[in-house]
Amino acid sequence: MKVKHLLSAADLSREDAIAVLDTAREMAAMAGREVKKLPTLRGRTVVNLFYEDSTRTRISFEAAAKRLSADVINFSAKGSSVSKGESLKDTALTLQAMGADAVVVRHPAAGAPHRLAGWVDGSVLNAGDGTHEHPTQALLDAYTIRSRHGRIEGLKVAIVGDVLHSRVARSNVHLLHTLGAHVTLVAPPTLLPVGVHAWPADVSYELDAVLPGVDVVMMLRVQRERMTDSFFPSEREYSRRYGLDLDRLRGLPSHAIVMHPGPMNRGVEISPEVADSARSTIVEQVANGVSVRMAVLYLLLGGAP
Repeated sequence: MKVKHLLSAADLSREDAIAVLDTAREMAAMAGREVKKLPTLRGRTVVNLFYEDSTRTRISFEAAAKRLSADVINFSAKGSSVSKGESLKDTALTLQAMGADAVVVRHPAAGAPHRLAGWVDGSVLNAGDGTHEHPTQALLDAYTIRSRHGRIEGLKVAIVGDVLHSRVARSNVHLLHTLGAHVTLVAPPTLLPVGVHAWPADVSYELDAVLPGVDVVMMLRVQRERMTDSFFPSEREYSRRYGLDLDRLRGLPSHAIVMHPGPMNRGVEISPEVADSARSTIVEQVANGVSVRMAVLYLLLGGAP
């Protein structure tokens, strides 16, 4: 990889992105071995610095680093000096003094990983910054799409729901465009960000008009915790207009897959029957996340392609 940090999906060239996906495929092949660990990052230290709650991403990064034999330090803002008012910069200087080779950071403020990258010598990996980006989620989504369809270039992908608050949507739009997919964002006008028409994606307000022509439909969680205003009349109305239920699933092309970054609001943006169907890749996405994050850590710290 030609980058030192992974801060944005837009930082990745097509060659970099394909290198991650190809390396992740090799990492996934090793998961079936009796001994899953590789000695690649032995002696390196990876710090998971999480200022927001996380289950999938934090555990996934921890598992990825340990399978590469790195030493892992898990740092939670709760119960640390952050709760006493320590700034991000002072925390960064502490990590620098400890000799962290990589810092995986999740922070509620957009741009925090970019600031952190200026304060530490090691690689910084953005595990989600506010409503801005989540590049490794986009990479694991791309990996999942390629695993199911055999390619990404030329595919039609619908990203549906709370685009306004979704860092997953932003990263996926950048990465999928780089890899040659055609992306359509589907949401009510109130859940689309200002300037969305400048993104490399089409925009639609009508889910039923888009679904018959897609290869992939990616449902986004309605992020209640980031909503301070009323963005739609009710959850029932939102689900009726933009939720993926069995009737809409039947209207998809037979080869189309259903994705969701999790955690899900079952019965709101996706029905339980769809989430648990054979068309769903939701559990696969979680499993693929470990392989993809192993690939990213390996390429950033291991000195390969």
